[in-house]
Amino acid sequence: MGGPMDVVAGAKRVIVAMQHTTKDARPKILKKCALPLTGAGLVNTIITELAYIDVTPGGLVLKEIAPGTTAEIVQTLTAPALRIDPNLRWFPV
Repeated sequence: MGGPMDVVAGAKRVIVAMQHTTKDARPKILKKCALPLTGAGLVNTIITELAYIDVTPGGLVLKEIAPGTTAEIVQTLTAPALRIDPNLRWFPV
């Protein structure tokens, strides 16, 4: 409860900006969170240094990747399966 709960409770769109992995290269985007959640099921988009991912009812959709990476690398560093957008592109430079 508190500030974050107030923000996500009334938000029309929730975008999470985060590092894609832990310091020891383990995925931070998990199939299930082990910690308490501020707003379960409210995130629309995840943006990391490697990827732009839409959160949809059908799962995570990889929309954009950083230059120098591949969809396969992003998937390796992401615990849940990613659906690859057919129009996958690189981040604008």
